[in-house]
Amino acid sequence: MAEPRRSSGRGPRHGKGRRSGSRVGLFVRRTLFSLLILVLVLAIAAGVGAIIFYNRTSLPDPNKDFQTNTSFIYFNDSKTKLGSLSVQNRQTVSYDQMPKSIKDAAISAENRTFWEDQGISVGGIVRAAWTIARGGEMQGGSTITQQYIKILYLSQDRTMQRKLKELVLAVKMGKQVPKQEILAGYLNTIYFGRGAYGIEAAAKSYFNVPASKLTIAQSAVLASVLNNPALFDPSTGTKARERLLNRYRYVLDGMLEAGNITQAQHDEYYRKLPTFPDVPINNRWAGTNGYLLKMVQNELLDDGFTDSQINGGGLRVTTTFDAAAQKAAVATGQKYKKIAGANAGKNGAKNLHPAIASVKVGTGEVLALYGGDDYIQNTRSWALQARPAASTFKTYAVVAGMRNGFSLKSALNGDTFTPRGDSVPIRNEFSEQYGTVSLQKATEDSINTAFVDMMTQIDNGPSAMVKAANDAGVPKGSGWDLNNRMPLGVAEVSPLDQATGYATIANQGKYVPSHVVAKVTDSSGKTLYTAKTTGKQTIQKDIAHDTTYALENVVNEGTGSAVSNLGYPVAGKTGTNGVGDDITSAWFVAYTRQISTAVMYVAGDSGNADLDPYAAPGDATFFGGTYPARAWADYMSVAMKGLPAKDFPDPDWVNLSGNHYGDTERETMSTSTPTATATSQPTTASSQPTTTATSQPSQQPTTSQPTATIQPTQEQTTSEPTQTQSAAPPNPGGGETSTTTAQKPAAATTTKESD
Repeated sequence: MAEPRRSSGRGPRHGKGRRSGSRVGLFVRRTLFSLLILVLVLAIAAGVGAIIFYNRTSLPDPNKDFQTNTSFIYFNDSKTKLGSLSVQNRQTVSYDQMPKSIKDAAISAENRTFWEDQGISVGGIVRAAWTIARGGEMQGGSTITQQYIKILYLSQDRTMQRKLKELVLAVKMGKQVPKQEILAGYLNTIYFGRGAYGIEAAAKSYFNVPASKLTIAQSAVLASVLNNPALFDPSTGTKARERLLNRYRYVLDGMLEAGNITQAQHDEYYRKLPTFPDVPINNRWAGTNGYLLKMVQNELLDDGFTDSQINGGGLRVTTTFDAAAQKAAVATGQKYKKIAGANAGKNGAKNLHPAIASVKVGTGEVLALYGGDDYIQNTRSWALQARPAASTFKTYAVVAGMRNGFSLKSALNGDTFTPRGDSVPIRNEFSEQYGTVSLQKATEDSINTAFVDMMTQIDNGPSAMVKAANDAGVPKGSGWDLNNRMPLGVAEVSPLDQATGYATIANQGKYVPSHVVAKVTDSSGKTLYTAKTTGKQTIQKDIAHDTTYALENVVNEGTGSAVSNLGYPVAGKTGTNGVGDDITSAWFVAYTRQISTAVMYVAGDSGNADLDPYAAPGDATFFGGTYPARAWADYMSVAMKGLPAKDFPDPDWVNLSGNHYGDTERETMSTSTPTATATSQPTTASSQPTTTATSQPSQQPTTSQPTATIQPTQEQTTSEPTQTQSAAPPNPGGGETSTTTAQKPAAATTTKESD
């Protein structure tokens, strides 16, 4: 009989397991489905976000610095380069001006799929993402388009936000901008090292040629360098050159692979790097040209140009500086600095400061300027620094005198005297006594007492003198205190201002402001600015003629004789200023019909040290008629080269009744000569007194026939005064400083009366 079937429970247990497994599978399936839905939602959200981000992102304004172009400064020939001003050293060139070799080399070095990609490299992005995922730094795998975007529009921050924006902008640029334009922009913008931005500046910085002249090998070098200029610059050493050679070969390989060079060219260039010429390091502010560039920069600002235009606008600035004259000014200044400096000992030249400023008569163009040897070491230009003008300031007293009734033949006191209301005597150099002298003679020999005498006779004389100086173009500065000793030159004037003031007199009284910028054009050649050279009649023409005549005699017969053999008619004035026993400034300012030039010497850090230690052997004093006059003659012999010799206009003899006068100092003076308003005690002895009539200053002198008597300006009554000569030897300064080491005045003074 068959055994009955038992129920073991396996069936039910097996069924229960299947039900449990189904539940797990169902959970997994549901979870995966949910995750898939979430991923899809996130993907859709990301896609929508990306679309929104893409649509809302537009090409921003370029970084301004990377849109700048170097402004170039030229001498007055518009060809000889003086220097440059820039934010970044860049000269933009067009795509067509770039040689094919640099375009091919840059693509081989940085982005070999440039012509085919859409502005981004998927492979590069994947590599960058993998690096970031491994904990590396945010980096690029960037295309040329991405690099251009980053430089032109973005910052250098290594952040995900910046990278995402870079990608979006690269795609947009790839769609909106032609590839040729992108490549040209990139090559004009990228930094190549050595301070060079863009291919044009780089070609000049590495090979001293314009970009259009680059060879294949040179192009391969520059394309290699731009990857990391600090790492591949061959000038930094052997290791850098080895790194550059490897990179250079990589670029050549890419150019061969792309079919841009032949196998023969590849093999020829592959062996070694091209030759690197010696390229002068361009520090635009170094040396003497730095002073000129600073003047140009300042004047452009004054003329209405903005700083961004000046330093990054790609301007072409033609200055007034003449290359030959500037070279002569620098050479002359340095020559006499060395010569005079040697007189003061081994390191004497270090603290001696010659300054030269030269202006073209009639136009105000500054032809040359020397005021220091290196702008970087010392930004102060002594040619622009105001210092006591000494007796070169007497020229404006001559103008003021003739404006107030005096003539060149007016009689003045040439002896020591004490002006009314003053307790200190006025003395000449070496206390020399000249007796009664004319204004012309006083100018020739720079006689201090005569000029102070004239100031005392003019109503508000010092103010009249200040006005004459201002009318000539000399601005009021320090030391311009109104007193009768003003002609002695404590008033401070810069060499450039003094050259300008004398140029006004040379220009027959017509003032033209001095300037250094002649013309400005943009990079396309369009004229943006032209300097005005028209003048204004600020000093009466006849007075200017007579002043020139007096100054011409300073050179021919007086203290400026050191320049009389220049070969051109010259009119000028010496000047030597002193304080106590020290000579603090020495000058020679003079002009031809074409050029006015001022030479000044000072010493010490502040320009107030004693010049006497620098005096030539045998000279007790550093007079304006010595080294300053010699330096003037040396410079002007070059500046005047090729110019015709032109005579000055004849004198008009302002305030004289007629031409009834002779050439000797004892000749009859005009009856219009003003008399002194101050009493004095001249040292001239009176032997045969006579009675003379006096008159007050008048702009309209009376007409009379000259008599045979002198009309003295002081309370003198002699017709033939006897001069009391000083025991001191003659000196090249004539009536310059009133005290020297050879002889001191009887009464102590705090200021030397300068020549």
